[in-house]
Amino acid sequence: MAVPTRDFRRSLLRLSTALGAVVVATLGVTGLAHAAGTVYAALGDSYSSGVGAGSYGSSGSCYRSSKAYPQLWTNAHSGTSFTFLACSGARTGDVINQANSIPSSATLVTVTVGGNDAGFSDVIQTCTLGSDSDCVNRVNTAKTYVNNTLPPLLTNTYNAIKAKAPGAKLVVLSYPRFYTVPGSCWVGLSDTKRTAINSGADTLASVIQSRAASAGATFVDVRPSFVGHNICSSADDYLHSLTWPVIESYHPTAAGQSGGYYAPLRAAIG
Repeated sequence: MAVPTRDFRRSLLRLSTALGAVVVATLGVTGLAHAAGTVYAALGDSYSSGVGAGSYGSSGSCYRSSKAYPQLWTNAHSGTSFTFLACSGARTGDVINQANSIPSSATLVTVTVGGNDAGFSDVIQTCTLGSDSDCVNRVNTAKTYVNNTLPPLLTNTYNAIKAKAPGAKLVVLSYPRFYTVPGSCWVGLSDTKRTAINSGADTLASVIQSRAASAGATFVDVRPSFVGHNICSSADDYLHSLTWPVIESYHPTAAGQSGGYYAPLRAAIG
């Protein structure tokens, strides 16, 4: 068998280099980024940090749970570089600060925010301790805030995230409805109060969806995932009612983070 000449070997090398260039050009940035793994940053408040799901490790007052939906998504996608920035109690201004720590190479950012701005904790406290009319009035005050004051705060937040990570896919998740009305359990709240609280969650979801769309973000509505699993439902397993420790009250359980948040997120983005 003849031994290839030096010129022939050089021709093969040039051909191999050219083919490699074609492959790279065909794959493009998306293919290369996929091969390298997702660079993921999770921002937001207690619904993103995982309050209520337990297993908070050494995250202190941020209550970042290993059972929260961002960690579940990371666990299911090998090769992901994960930055967990969500923190209990965060408002829009806090999430803008969180955005400063997003890796500039991020390819995916998720966020839940707006509930604390709207006074979620005070709404629950008023509805728990006050009359039906007290609850309805407090929810209506929160809805006015959500409709009139919150929209530009959300826009500023989403814009800050996009400015820090312009190449990232931004995914905005909603909050659940809390109650089945009428319900099959006693939680100290009348159906009037439960209906009012649910209407507040619906108003918040509508505004968040609108602002997310304007920002070019993907909106994931988790409300359908909680149907049949929220407080006073037949399953009653995705949300805590009043519980101990108190901070976990009215937050998703570990099952709620998995079935209520992670499942629709996975359905939306893979």
